[in-house]
Amino acid sequence: MATPEAIQVSSLPLPPNQYVSLYTDENVRRGRAPRPPPPINDTYMMFGNTFNTDDTIIRPLEAQGIKRLYPHNFDRRRELKKLNHSLLVNFLDLIDLLVRSPDSPRRAEKVEDLSLLFIHIHHLLNEFRPHQARETLRVMMEVQKRQRVETRERFEKHLEKVQEILNHALQMLPDTSELDSKIGISTDVMEAMDTTGSDQQGFDPCNPEDRIMCNVIDEMLLSNSSY
Repeated sequence: MATPEAIQVSSLPLPPNQYVSLYTDENVRRGRAPRPPPPINDTYMMFGNTFNTDDTIIRPLEAQGIKRLYPHNFDRRRELKKLNHSLLVNFLDLIDLLVRSPDSPRRAEKVEDLSLLFIHIHHLLNEFRPHQARETLRVMMEVQKRQRVETRERFEKHLEKVQEILNHALQMLPDTSELDSKIGISTDVMEAMDTTGSDQQGFDPCNPEDRIMCNVIDEMLLSNSSY
């Protein structure tokens, strides 16, 4: 009788095809795609472990059945340094045991001690995650602020350059008062010339006796020409 083969289940299985096929562009545009499942309010299973939605993101070590090696009130940096030093000492002890007595039962104890130290170090590092998230957000906001300040400074420089060009162009334009004065001078000259010409037309510079003689000569020439 053949034994049934073991079913291998992936930790992150692919979604079923019949469910994925419902999320077409047409269904999404018309609102026919299935709605997402409602949020879980009590407990749920993930990777074979039961999780409660009321649990904190970083659960205490006692809630996980792990012995705490440091007090409740402590300095994280100091404790991390102490754990790192203890980890190095226990690793050297394990190497010494493997060299001198590989079959000693203390070897398993040292391995458990190393595992416990790694768990505590990992737990302390996870407690720094909220601080890391805040610092990451702070750095992102500082970068955005610096970019905006640099953009404003570049804009102000371009604005000053444009204002300088406009002021230089305005300075190169002729003054309107000078134009008015030049136009006034030319008008005065033309008026003076007109008055001089009119005066000259009314004034006769010829002597009256000479004019009489000229008229007599003109009549004699006309009479001779008639013959």
